[in-house]
Amino acid sequence: MRRRLLAVFRLAPRPLRLCGLVFGLAACAAPSNPPCEGCGGPGEAPLGSVLQMPRVPGEALVVTGVVTRRGRPAAGVLVYAYQTDMTGRYTPPPGATGLDARHGRLRGWLRTGPDGGYRIETIRPVAYPGFPDPAHIHLTVTPPGEPDRWIDDIVFSDDPRLTSAWLDRQEGRGGPGLTHPRRGADGVWHARRDIALDR
Repeated sequence: MRRRLLAVFRLAPRPLRLCGLVFGLAACAAPSNPPCEGCGGPGEAPLGSVLQMPRVPGEALVVTGVVTRRGRPAAGVLVYAYQTDMTGRYTPPPGATGLDARHGRLRGWLRTGPDGGYRIETIRPVAYPGFPDPAHIHLTVTPPGEPDRWIDDIVFSDDPRLTSAWLDRQEGRGGPGLTHPRRGADGVWHARRDIALDR
């Protein structure tokens, strides 16, 4: 069994490999427990195009972007985001279970507006302690009537852990995840991550 799981780990896409490092291979490799575990989870609940993450300590960050398909705005696309807090961990709220326990408190859903736009109000994530990967925000997108799909993580060009070698390994799913953050006069960081569904 261990040999089979290691083989799955080596051949798995990057999100699944990271999932295995954080949560254990068995939890992520089992077909009944895919790495995103129902990231498209809120069903048909009405959601706005703005996701306000819970207020926690950290440097305020606003991520904006437009989701497109064949160059045209894609409305009603479900976007799921989750990230680490300023400790570099997915810290769950007390008594959390399910996704709250695994992905922590800094997570949530939104639906793109008629113009394909979205906005995430959060904090700048911190990189995993003891791992070389840069700080990032995980994203999945679910177009209406289609399955969930991972896209490249949001990463930040000013991150000292971000290397050209790391960027070369990215697959460009949903377009490049590299953002160029800028800090406003109010101290809030701003970054843009456009998403192309046909990439």
